Amino acid sequence: MQLAFAPELKAFREEAADWLNSQLSGPFKNVRGQTNQTDHVEERRAWEAALGEARWSVVGWPEQWGGRGASIAQQVIFAEEYARAKAPPRLGHLGVELLGPTLLALGTEEQKARFLPDIAHGRAIWCQGYSEPGAGSDLANVKTKARLEGDTYIIDGQKIWTSMGMVADWCFVVARTEPGSVGNKGLSFLMVPMDQPGVTPRPIRQMTGEAEFAEVFFDGAQALAIDRIGTEGDGWKVAMALLGFERGVSTLAQQMHFRNELDEIVAAAKANGKASDTLIRQRIAHAHAGLKIMRYNGLRMLSDEGENLSGAAYTYKLYWSQWHKALGELAMDVLGQEGEIGLDEERFDSLTTMYLMSRSDTIYAGTDQIQRNIISERGLGLPREPRGQ
Repeated sequence: MQLAFAPELKAFREEAADWLNSQLSGPFKNVRGQTNQTDHVEERRAWEAALGEARWSVVGWPEQWGGRGASIAQQVIFAEEYARAKAPPRLGHLGVELLGPTLLALGTEEQKARFLPDIAHGRAIWCQGYSEPGAGSDLANVKTKARLEGDTYIIDGQKIWTSMGMVADWCFVVARTEPGSVGNKGLSFLMVPMDQPGVTPRPIRQMTGEAEFAEVFFDGAQALAIDRIGTEGDGWKVAMALLGFERGVSTLAQQMHFRNELDEIVAAAKANGKASDTLIRQRIAHAHAGLKIMRYNGLRMLSDEGENLSGAAYTYKLYWSQWHKALGELAMDVLGQEGEIGLDEERFDSLTTMYLMSRSDTIYAGTDQIQRNIISERGLGLPREPRGQ
């Protein structure tokens, strides 16, 4: 297993780092180091457009659709340099990392031509309409309905925990299109414009003071039948294919972001004298070792061949969510009482915010309990957990 990058990739890394650092110390210096997904939205949209113009937004996509046709190694390098430069979280990440690859794999040529250029150039921000009240981790239990009238679907229902729901232009929605169907049967995958009558997003204020999530209500909202990915009733297959892209190259960028957080904790420990505490030093070393393990597992996932998820992919989310939660607890123990004081009435500093947000890591994208079921049933082939009738 090759865990290092070949020497010929050095030039690509230097090109990416030079462009990122020049932009983030120049026209986009105000967004450098930002962590809140919904601050300075217009500047962040401009940043997405600049990435697209320079063909850095979707480096792994074919050149035809705004990418560079980059290899996996080059994609990993750019993801690492993006995080190393402390570039802001991608406002368009759900389109870039999830919907775009799904369209490339399963979309029609007309759908690719309609949607991919706007994603690549930051002209369209997407949100994800999966979770619902009463159907969080049980995605197949969705109640949102869509009926076909002519060439248009009419959608009624509610989605919740919708990341970017307050700023998105489009939402990809899993809806039940076959009356009377249950479970993962009779679902369809629809692309729905947010700016229309019948779509009402409402912000969900988090304990960090931010409102990254929204609940979205559909009351007679419309989606064109030509904007359905896959055939009617085949939405489960599309939804699962999309979730498979969550274990891709972006995991390496996530790890570099974790590296930045760990470095901030070490700096705080040195500044307030906690670095001399033997237990704190031991926990920092343990966090460092865990980060290395994540990196090697991430590279191993990307090097695996075949359509089936590897053992590393099955365990990855459970591992990093537990690791990050422990990192948040370490940050608070290093900061002490200072970490409990907000910057103002609504916001905390970066490490306290990280600690508060890390509590959600074990819930979104599949709870830790669901992840353990997946590992046992799909990864190890153990008997399925009894399901209620």
